[in-house]
Amino acid sequence: MGLGSWAIGGGGWVGGWGSQDDDSSVAAIRRAVELGVNWVDTAAAYGFGRSEEVVALALRDLPEADRPLVFTKGGVLPDPVDRMRPTRRILSPKVLREELQASLRRLGVERIDLYQVHWPAEDGTPVEEYWGAMLEFQQEGLVRAVGLSNHSVEQLERAEKLGHVGTLQPPLSLLQRQAAADLLPWCEEHQTGVIVYSPMQAGLLTGRFSAERVASLPDDDWRRRHPLFQGAQLEANLALVDALQPIAERHATDVGPVAIAWTLSVPGVTGAIVGARGPEQVDGWIDAASLDLSSEDLAAIATALEETGAGEGPLPGRGA
Repeated sequence: MGLGSWAIGGGGWVGGWGSQDDDSSVAAIRRAVELGVNWVDTAAAYGFGRSEEVVALALRDLPEADRPLVFTKGGVLPDPVDRMRPTRRILSPKVLREELQASLRRLGVERIDLYQVHWPAEDGTPVEEYWGAMLEFQQEGLVRAVGLSNHSVEQLERAEKLGHVGTLQPPLSLLQRQAAADLLPWCEEHQTGVIVYSPMQAGLLTGRFSAERVASLPDDDWRRRHPLFQGAQLEANLALVDALQPIAERHATDVGPVAIAWTLSVPGVTGAIVGARGPEQVDGWIDAASLDLSSEDLAAIATALEETGAGEGPLPGRGA
């Protein structure tokens, strides 16, 4: 598992989680490292640079031997007028290089361990063009490894013809299982590492959410606007959480670690990115690293998914 830093990018932007306390975010990162987490995932888009700055602050005084690997992503830019408007996905090699240089400065490093294209281009730049630029960054030593995030199999195929796609970062959780249909098999076949994000579905699978909590989220928290947190979908998702409680109790843990462990059990998954905004949240999910779900547990989870109708995508081991 790696520590995800989307939420610590703060509020005041279209993908924000509301106001965050930087001291608490720094404490979360350091707590994760203390417990053995050795990679941190961030992106230039998270708070439009703020998340990377907070990560740098957290790592600044750590001894070199204790510093985790740092993964970041580029190619998503703010609206030039209003940070609450939809982002722009601009991937011309010139802009991508500028994004990389800015990330290097904010993170305070000479080389990024893993650099990924955050989303496919919306400015007309072909996959071949921006993936070629990524391979150049690697050859120049600016990044150690390169990958893609939120890309399709067709886009992966096109990129792979130019040079190996080292990693893919797709969403995967009990509620978003679509990657298991085609992306994970492709990555297994091509020896591409898969680091999935949102295994606890932005907190929805922690066992601490309710309709009342959704209603109390800040206006600039993106979850207020997402279908998974509204209406019938929210009801089904909360019913799934209730159905997972007996499994969590058998393992003397919470629902969150069960949800993460399920994700890690899916064939083709290399690692999972788990977010935290304070050290207590890290303590709440670190158990997932050693949680071994039995075949009976996995069958019970599949049954719960079928009975509640929560989420979308195939059930690994049971087909579509």
